[in-house]
Amino acid sequence: MVVHSDWRVGVASAPVHHGEILQGVFTGRDGLVRGLVTLPCTIHTTRATFTPAPGTGVTVSPDWKGKARRAAELAVRAVVPAGAGPVGGHLELAGDVPLCRGFGSSTSDVLSAIWAVKDAFADPLPPREVARLAVRAETASDSLMFEDSTVLFAQREGTVIEDFGYRMPPLRVLGFGSRPSNRGQGIDTLTLTPARYDGAEIERFATLRDMLRDAIQMKDVALLGSVATASSEINQRHLPVPGFDRIRDIARTSGAVGVQVAHSGDIAGLLFDRDDPEVEARTALAQDLLRSTGIDEQWNYTTGD
Repeated sequence: MVVHSDWRVGVASAPVHHGEILQGVFTGRDGLVRGLVTLPCTIHTTRATFTPAPGTGVTVSPDWKGKARRAAELAVRAVVPAGAGPVGGHLELAGDVPLCRGFGSSTSDVLSAIWAVKDAFADPLPPREVARLAVRAETASDSLMFEDSTVLFAQREGTVIEDFGYRMPPLRVLGFGSRPSNRGQGIDTLTLTPARYDGAEIERFATLRDMLRDAIQMKDVALLGSVATASSEINQRHLPVPGFDRIRDIARTSGAVGVQVAHSGDIAGLLFDRDDPEVEARTALAQDLLRSTGIDEQWNYTTGD
């Protein structure tokens, strides 16, 4: 088999997320389904390089990145024409994404792998197909592939429950490790049992979905923060954040619009209106108040830039 002249080394990078704005159970096309709305994040990145080669195998470095290798295999099958013969290659991954924190490290790996394959073969693989491949590669995926809009995403089916039509209004996010005793070690997300929501919570999720739609369409940062806080409060019954009441008090005192958490990790964040003239002072006050409670692992970034 001869290497095609239009093959090239594919390169791509994928972002991470900062947990969720909303996560729960929602009414989809075929009934109730688990879904989430991801909070974008810019502080970590995964970079991937894919070098196509004749043959059926895909190798990966580091070799323990099995989900990313599987994603690359699936992507090659999706983009290479059936009559082209067997195609494999080598996937190289690099990045700085912390594991087991709620940043979506595995989705970032998987997404960068798929996008690198897409780049290698110059294939216009659409986001919904990327989502389908990502879920096949890692069982459950975040919605990082939808860059141009906010979606309510069925993370285990790889389908969009609802496309809200716009990106989120811009935020300043003051992130932190919500379990200081862990000292940045995170939690084992693979051992977490999916939350079992009761009927009242499921009814509440329907209301929050409507609120979030309004917040995004009207660019209402305060309403967006209210949704995130409510989702975080529901999460307290399933993966509680230590000292949550105090964190919520700090949000009120500092003028944050809300509190958000990773529903399968240990990171959390205070949300501020990025365009508030007092945002720097509010963020600084919240940083000091968090430190006074023993939370000194902190970072901040903005969305919508």
